[in-house]
Amino acid sequence: MTAKEFLRHIPLFQHLTIEDRERLAMSIRTQFLKKGEVLFRKGSEGNTLYIIRNGKIKISLASHLSDEVVLAIFSEGDFFGEMALLDGMPRSADATAIEQTELLLLKRLDFISFLNSNRDALQAILQSLSQRLRRTDDLLEDTCFLNVSARFAKKLVELAAAHGHQDGELVHIDLSLTQRDLASMVRATRESINKELRILREKGLVSIQENSIYIHDLERLKRRAR
Repeated sequence: MTAKEFLRHIPLFQHLTIEDRERLAMSIRTQFLKKGEVLFRKGSEGNTLYIIRNGKIKISLASHLSDEVVLAIFSEGDFFGEMALLDGMPRSADATAIEQTELLLLKRLDFISFLNSNRDALQAILQSLSQRLRRTDDLLEDTCFLNVSARFAKKLVELAAAHGHQDGELVHIDLSLTQRDLASMVRATRESINKELRILREKGLVSIQENSIYIHDLERLKRRAR
């Protein structure tokens, strides 16, 4: 599938005419990342919008104590990096490939020109920023008012919705995540997540195979998230 054909399937670009999509595709470049490779660091110059053609990218923040907070995981069809392009400020977080990834790149001048000529795309960008801000608010609220068990169950439900593949009653979360990754997502220690996973396995709610999570009873897991 060419870049032009791929763009047609992404909501951000669906309202473009064929001619506009062709012009935009001519401005796009491709970049490949290996698993674990860093795309950019917090504080680096932000002059590119990234669209994931295939693979997965982790957006995170690191502390001075080498702890990490995972803010989001993006996969095929998602875009990111738009905030720095809009406000001209440096990158606000780190971006790392969690598996082999192919990216489409749109430079700032091309991106701004694209937005100026397409109100639907501008609205989609603003909606995306709003949704990501709301997710950050939800994360802060969960950290303040939910215990580790509820936060972890809620995160598994969210990952299942975003990255899950269902086979009957079984839901496979198509991400290779370590216990440290899971802990950083819910503001918990690796030891506490290890304990929660053991409890969920004993209850028959989840199983783990090679860092992949399988949910056996999504409805019961949702009840634990309340």
